[in-house]
Amino acid sequence: MTDTISEAPPVGTVHSLDDHRAAPVQLIKQPLEDLVLPAGVEAVDRPDNPLADWLSVPDAPLLPAWARSRASVVANAQALARLTWWHARFHAFRVPKYLVKTVLLAARGFFRATVGLWPTLSAHDHSAAVRALRAQVKVKPEDVELAARLQAAHAARTETRRWRFGAAAVGVAAAALGFALADPLLQTTMAAAIVTPLSYLGRGKETHLLDQGTPPLRVDMSAQQLNEALRAAGLLKSGRGEEEGPKVSCTMGPVRDGRGWAVIFDLPRGGGKTASDVLAKREVIAQELGVDEIQVIMSRVRAAKGGNAGRVSMWVADDDPYLGTPNPSPLEKLDSFSIWEPIPFGQDARGNRISVPVMWQSLFFGGLPRRGKTFTQRLLTAAGLLDTHVRHYVADGKGGADWMPMKAVAHRLVMGAEDDAVEALKAMLQELLVEMERRFALLRELPTSVCPEGKLTPAIVAKYNLPVIFVTIDELQEYFTAMERDDREEVINNLCRIARRGPAAGFISNFASQRPDADSVPTKLREIITLRYSTQVVDRASSDMVLGKGKAAQGADASVLSEEHKGVGVLVTGPASYVTVRADYLDGPGFAALCQKGRTLRHAAGQLTGDAAGDVTAAADAAGITVPAVVSDVLEVMRHSVRMFTTDLLAGLVNLDEDTYGDWNAERLAGELETAGVKRTSKQVKIGGANAAGYQRRDIEGAVPAEILLRG
Repeated sequence: MTDTISEAPPVGTVHSLDDHRAAPVQLIKQPLEDLVLPAGVEAVDRPDNPLADWLSVPDAPLLPAWARSRASVVANAQALARLTWWHARFHAFRVPKYLVKTVLLAARGFFRATVGLWPTLSAHDHSAAVRALRAQVKVKPEDVELAARLQAAHAARTETRRWRFGAAAVGVAAAALGFALADPLLQTTMAAAIVTPLSYLGRGKETHLLDQGTPPLRVDMSAQQLNEALRAAGLLKSGRGEEEGPKVSCTMGPVRDGRGWAVIFDLPRGGGKTASDVLAKREVIAQELGVDEIQVIMSRVRAAKGGNAGRVSMWVADDDPYLGTPNPSPLEKLDSFSIWEPIPFGQDARGNRISVPVMWQSLFFGGLPRRGKTFTQRLLTAAGLLDTHVRHYVADGKGGADWMPMKAVAHRLVMGAEDDAVEALKAMLQELLVEMERRFALLRELPTSVCPEGKLTPAIVAKYNLPVIFVTIDELQEYFTAMERDDREEVINNLCRIARRGPAAGFISNFASQRPDADSVPTKLREIITLRYSTQVVDRASSDMVLGKGKAAQGADASVLSEEHKGVGVLVTGPASYVTVRADYLDGPGFAALCQKGRTLRHAAGQLTGDAAGDVTAAADAAGITVPAVVSDVLEVMRHSVRMFTTDLLAGLVNLDEDTYGDWNAERLAGELETAGVKRTSKQVKIGGANAAGYQRRDIEGAVPAEILLRG
């Protein structure tokens, strides 16, 4: 990852021996006659030095990866214990099966032993002489001497058989009697002493008494599993005949790392495969390893970290690392925050904190609805609430309740995508462009000692009262689809100017949309955004629309996320830098509390400006005065209008809070407002030459206490 993302501390520390030598040592590889040594330098590998090879220090870690930290030693010791316990349970469940196999092998061994002993018991050595003599007697039946010799040989064989069978019978009887009289423990020992050699005798070349179980990855991971997975994915060549084929070279691991297995490996040379090919096969590799692809985290190891084009870092989680109780945002407990510092954003799969620097950056959030996109986008805006030198410009195309609390802080707040809201957005963008040009003119006039890089600095912000401008626009597609073509092109061009030139003047663009196709969010706007974040999308093409073309092939693919991954997304911070992040959780009440805290901070610092300074409902909230909810909500809906038809007002209220206003009609609205103290000067309003039932905003404001109106 690049320096835009906080990384986990390394597993261990590698010390360079050169830094600890008393005198510098250089290894100079030159012909002896051309060798010129500077003063104080000793050539340890010169051709005439017999100890050159011995004195050359290899560039390798002193300790293996698993022994470089106490946490790593403990984790791998625990992994060994889990592996031992798994094998113990695996084979314990199969003891009955092993006993049956042992008995069958012992029976086969007994048969083989009987076959092997039968020639001895039956005096086979004597039978050969008997057969020979019998054959001679048949030829010469009158030979008395041959007949006597045959009779003697037959008698000798019969006597030998009796002794041998008798001895065997006595031995078996004694063993059976001893077995019967022995206690159970001794009987078990005797049975084992008999069955074990018989089973060994009954074995075959393909006989395996114990089953060879493969532990799940949460228990064990081996280099062999990795090689087989890469070979199945077509990343390693298959061997010929009985040869296994080329293998990867593991420079680290597999070792336990947190709640998973970590391994760094190099692809073998000669195969024509690179680390990028491995990243593109993530799904296949996960399938071969027997896990979900969300559990496989892979990245290239760059040269700055000792890597090469064929070196891959892989971490395989024991289970889905992005499920569970969300982590609350640290911003909720902070009293203040500097927007110049990286903003706490979330955690990666290994539990490492991820922070995002937003100065000099522009941001884009995308993804399907109800996957936590807006909640995540609010995290960055929320950090700016705690910095009094940040001025907020906010527009919400949906016009719902997500961004309503910003009325207490925002210099400009546009809610909804109706005609009046679209005009308010266009005016807001024009105001931002004028402010941007004013700042550039001021920065050009400043001396280099004050403004060395032509950009805003914290000192300039404080001295010249040039707060950082945080431009937040949610649901961009709502504005674009509501505009005519000419207005749409104008707004797009203005947004591009702000995103492209604004960062140097202290502008931070924070845009969000759903699937940003060419019709919703044009490419020329998306392509100039520096930081991108996507929650779940439907396919790889949609992921690339949010994160950038070709990112899915590099591994940055938001389509692998599932419905359970709310608040989880892929964060891209550079051409080759990305991480899947489980964003911190900041709910609606928590965000509203931060907005009130931001208003209090700005009021004390004299930085409360624009719409927030003139907002009567926000002033009432800050003063602790209760304004009826219907009055507050109607004022929110009529934020950009001095008058509004009743039908439009009801539609705006439903969009604001459907649970409360979903079944309201004109009669109930009039009754509730009258109860809240609203006195209508006229029940008809004229808008665009048309007269209809409606309300004047001044009538609604009349129900607000006078001291609040004066304060606003």
